[in-house]
Amino acid sequence: MQWGRADGPVERMITGLVRILIVCLLASLSRECIAADGKRQRSILVLEDADFRSPFYSEIFAGIRTAAKQSGRSPTVTYGESLDLARFPGPDYEESLVGHLRTKYAQRPIDVIVSIGVASAKFLQRRKQEIWPGAPVVYGFVPDLPETRALFLPDTTAVFARIRPAQLLMAARAVVPDLNRVVLVGEAWKNPLTYGQWKQDFAAAMPDLEVTDLSGATLREVRDHVGSLPARSAILTSAMYSDGEGTYYSPASALARVAEKANRPIIITSDTFIGRSGVGGFLLLPEMIGREAGEVAMRILDGEAPSSIVPFGGDNVKPIFDWRELRRWNVDEANLPSGSEIRFRQQTFWEQYHWHATIVASVVLLQALMIAILLRERRLRFVAEVEARQRMSELAHMNRRATAGEMSVSLAHELNQPLAAILINAESAQQILLSPAPDLDEVRDILDHICRDDQRAAEVIRRLRAFLKREPTERRELDLNTMVGEVFRFLSVQALTHDVELVTEPSAAEIRVKADNIQLQQAILNLVVNGIDAVAHLPDKRRRVIGRTGLADGNQALVSIADTGDGILAERATEIFKPFFTTKAQGMGIGLSIAHTIVEAHGGRIWAENAPSGGAVFHVSLPLAAPR
Repeated sequence: MQWGRADGPVERMITGLVRILIVCLLASLSRECIAADGKRQRSILVLEDADFRSPFYSEIFAGIRTAAKQSGRSPTVTYGESLDLARFPGPDYEESLVGHLRTKYAQRPIDVIVSIGVASAKFLQRRKQEIWPGAPVVYGFVPDLPETRALFLPDTTAVFARIRPAQLLMAARAVVPDLNRVVLVGEAWKNPLTYGQWKQDFAAAMPDLEVTDLSGATLREVRDHVGSLPARSAILTSAMYSDGEGTYYSPASALARVAEKANRPIIITSDTFIGRSGVGGFLLLPEMIGREAGEVAMRILDGEAPSSIVPFGGDNVKPIFDWRELRRWNVDEANLPSGSEIRFRQQTFWEQYHWHATIVASVVLLQALMIAILLRERRLRFVAEVEARQRMSELAHMNRRATAGEMSVSLAHELNQPLAAILINAESAQQILLSPAPDLDEVRDILDHICRDDQRAAEVIRRLRAFLKREPTERRELDLNTMVGEVFRFLSVQALTHDVELVTEPSAAEIRVKADNIQLQQAILNLVVNGIDAVAHLPDKRRRVIGRTGLADGNQALVSIADTGDGILAERATEIFKPFFTTKAQGMGIGLSIAHTIVEAHGGRIWAENAPSGGAVFHVSLPLAAPR
């Protein structure tokens, strides 16, 4: 026999069997390698009473998936099945459901079952062994009642979630403080595994409470009844799945239809109802229900035995109210249960524009602070200016006294002349009067001369007193021509002493400026005195100082003091106005500095230049006074 060939039918059959065995062996080895190299994906099956598409059960499922993702220790797949036993009751549907689930998950091992709701717990109690005999169970969204615990299978645990009848009544009394009647709406009031013995609970809390039970009424009958409820009433709701006449609704849609007709506040039971209808109450938090059940399922997947996890009540109920409904029913928020959450609150201006208002307020405060600082600086500057003007006035007064001291010899000489003439004329009159026949006409002429000389002396003293008089600083309108003329007349005595000719060339019209008369006189006087000193050493014909007034640039008054002296050296043209700079042997160097300070304080400008014909010219420009 040749074993290398397989020509006969027996040989071909043996060869085929060998090939099949080799393929099976390789597949088995491949599965063993995969099992050795990586972990099998874990699985959770969520069984819910109602449709996953409803908001409440959708949020529960989302909470379970969130808990599975946050565990992160190993990949976990989450399956979901909606039993929908409320809409499809009866044994035939249940049998078909069992067959469907057994076939569907035949090749999908389930590691943990999360049962949501009492109907799902009852289903597992009856049929779990037929479909998932070895899978542990976590019960969620079930009340902690003896009847519920009796449904729990071995090797299981639970996270309870329940709104007690007393909590519903507490919420109703917070919304209607003088409550004396409640109306029960929804099918769950008929289920003892949902609200238990609510009649006993109500009686214990409010013995005189009137209760109208519409849990068995159709939706149409409920709508008719809640539209004409008396005052001091409230509506306590539970889930409704049909109108009782063959049409099925989601609980939110059914409750919305009740709210359309209700004339009294509606107390709701689910977080998914808030904002759609009802004032609020103690609400079930479906996302938290799913998260808590999912966290327990993940603990079991991580190795904890379900029997070691004691069933507990979750943190899945919270008092929540709709701010709009509270305002509608004039509810005082102080009456609400402690820890209540208020949703849909209309934000105040501060809450809505907190950062905007903060920024604006900060800017306003900053501006106010800056304005206050600027006002303070302005005040300090004003005080400083007043003090500077006072110091300037004092300095100008001292400068006038020094000038008067320098002029004392000339003044004494000018006073001596009229006084001597008065004495001579008086003696002559006495001699005439001693004669036997005095000439009264001559005596009368002598007395006239005495009066004129007296007036001449008095004028000299008047000018000196006016020059030395110290008055408060005050700016008023004055005529520049008049002021310059007074200065030249006052200095005429000193000019005569030095044989200097003083000449004024006033403008044809008045030139009005706003200035302090004494200070401006002092500035011009210092310039004229400086001119007198500049020409005092020259030959007689060149001793001249000229004062001119006029307009410059149309809106500036101009005073020019020119002398016929030697002029100003170019390198000293910018230094002559500095304090204590002088070219005189006996000078202090403050006259031109004081003039410069006074002119600038009046908003003017002072400068010097050499005249083309010789000598120096000092110019003072001042703003014209505003026309009246």
